Amino acid sequence: MKRLNGILLHISSLPGPYGSGDMGPHAYRFVDFLAGSRQKIWQILPLNPTTPGTGNSPYSSYSAFAGNPLFIDPEALQDKGLLDPQDTRDLPGFPEHRTDYELAGDFKKSLLQKAFKRNRESLENGSKFELFCRNHSFWLDDFALFSALKEHFSGAPWYRWPRKIRLRHLEAVEEFKNRLSNEILREKFCQYLFFSQWQKLKTYANNHNVLIFGDLPIYVSLDSCDVWSNPHLFLLDQEKNPTRVAGAPPDYFSETGQLWGNPIYDWEECARENYQWWIKRIRQNLVMFDLLRFDHFRGFASYWSIPAGAQTAVDGKWEEGPGHRFWSALTSEISPAHFVAEDLGYITEDVLELRDSYGLPGMKILQFAFGEDMPTNPYIPHNHIPNCVIYPGTHDNNTVRGWFENELDSIAKKRLSEYTGRRLDAENICREIIRMAMSSPARLCVLPMQDVLGLDGRFRMNTPSVARGNWEWRVKSAEIGIDIKEFLLYFTTIYGRDNHFDAGTNHT
Repeated sequence: MKRLNGILLHISSLPGPYGSGDMGPHAYRFVDFLAGSRQKIWQILPLNPTTPGTGNSPYSSYSAFAGNPLFIDPEALQDKGLLDPQDTRDLPGFPEHRTDYELAGDFKKSLLQKAFKRNRESLENGSKFELFCRNHSFWLDDFALFSALKEHFSGAPWYRWPRKIRLRHLEAVEEFKNRLSNEILREKFCQYLFFSQWQKLKTYANNHNVLIFGDLPIYVSLDSCDVWSNPHLFLLDQEKNPTRVAGAPPDYFSETGQLWGNPIYDWEECARENYQWWIKRIRQNLVMFDLLRFDHFRGFASYWSIPAGAQTAVDGKWEEGPGHRFWSALTSEISPAHFVAEDLGYITEDVLELRDSYGLPGMKILQFAFGEDMPTNPYIPHNHIPNCVIYPGTHDNNTVRGWFENELDSIAKKRLSEYTGRRLDAENICREIIRMAMSSPARLCVLPMQDVLGLDGRFRMNTPSVARGNWEWRVKSAEIGIDIKEFLLYFTTIYGRDNHFDAGTNHT
């Protein structure tokens, strides 16, 4: 694989007039910016639906297969005659600098309802729509019913629905399919719009030599279509309540660990089905993405299992994961060349052995590199191997400037300055870390957009274990100027991540 550069920027963080970034004109302009600065990778977070109950986290969705209707572009619907221009004429007071999930979600939902009502009759004879429904029926039928039921029961989680439909008794399922047929069709229509727009955007990116790098959370939410429709694949009791839940032990981010609360897989049952649910899920993701990061990869080797009902993750224990049984089954059907392993946190030899057995690139984070063990630290650039992806930080880290200003003590700052050979301050730290990342032997280098823009800690994407205010940051159009494009292009060429090189401009 060639040495490539890219940018991490979630769809929600794009500019746009509708309260959240979406697949509209600003997404295409961002692809143009990537292509113009010769960035070959656009990394995003999961595209699945989000909910306020889980803090709008893209890692806590009610479907591992569906797309987020929030990202549907109203202007494209107007172009196709699905909406009238007046439908978007009077916009709510959306903030420009952050995603207002509630306001934007309600607005998009009203637009999609209008589009559905106006085009309801034509759907019965819509060959493209019918083909989409057939091709995606393995997840779409259950998802559309689940979504319609969730609305019918006023948003209540499925485990609080009436017992017969909660446990999917056949007669109850058939009854609600008939009763909610219109709502089910609407949900399928929204998914059809999402995937149609996404494939158009992805094709545009690929045609401009930009690869889309997606993210696959290892776990799904308890209140999800996935658990409701496949309860046998999870550790649940007879009433479908979880017996063990997922999380992470105490670590860099939290003294009490992280209590995620996701139900844990019944890996033996998954194996009996030869991991077909997983393989279908990954195939679905590879329709959407060119590269796929397996979040919390270490969970395939061993995972932190917490008793259901625990208040923190402290009382959890390590359990053996599916390991080679899973990865052998997966890679017998899908090439591992598409995959990246998120191998951060508490990593043991069994995790590294599993990763390396399938040739998966791991991750290197520069913010982790400058402790007392700097000379031997695996994250310091002189210890990198080519088969990895280098980041200044991830969506869970502070921005580089915020890290430098608020998290490094004077000794660590001195260490960092000695390593770079430059006197560092808040004004130059981002570009020096970007220079360091690009000069790494790592074949892939991905830069969070906040670090490219030199933003401080107020603009970080996520603070783990903090429930509110995450996933909201948005870039403004004016921030991505010609100077940003030029410095990216310059660094990309001098560090061999592109074939073109012009030494006539100084961006130091």
